Amino acid sequence: MYPEYLVAPMREELTTAGFEDLRTAEEVEQAIKTEGTVFVMVNSVCGCAAANARPAAKIAAKQEKRPDKFITVFAGMEKDAVDTARAKMLPYPPSSPSMALFKDGKLVHMIERHQIEGRPAQMIADNLIQAFEQYC
Repeated sequence: MYPEYLVAPMREELTTAGFEDLRTAEEVEQAIKTEGTVFVMVNSVCGCAAANARPAAKIAAKQEKRPDKFITVFAGMEKDAVDTARAKMLPYPPSSPSMALFKDGKLVHMIERHQIEGRPAQMIADNLIQAFEQYC
C-alpha cells in the first residue's frame, strides 16, 4: 500500500470531476450491479495514469452522453474493492490503470493499460466517448 498523502491528489483529481471513490468490496458490488450504465476507473500511481488515463476519463466525463454513474477504485490501496472491480472485468487480466463501462451490471467496454500507455489523453477519451455514445 502507498501512503495516503501520496495518492490523495490522484484520488481528488477524479472525485472533483464527479467520480465516486469507492473503498470497499460491498460499495463496488452495489455500484456495478445497478441498472443503467457505470464507468469504472481503476486509478493508479503509474505514470500513464497521471499523464493519460485520468485526464482522458475527465474529458469523457464532461460529455453530454455519458454513464449514469462514475466510480473509481485505487490499485495498491483498497485491495478488496479493487479485486471486486477486477473480478467484474473478467476475462480481461488485471491492469492498472484500466477503465470499464458496465451496462445493467454487464461489462460492455474495456480499456486496458496497454491501450493507455503511449497514447494521448484525447485519443483515450475519444475511445470512451464512442463507447458512451453506443451504450449510454
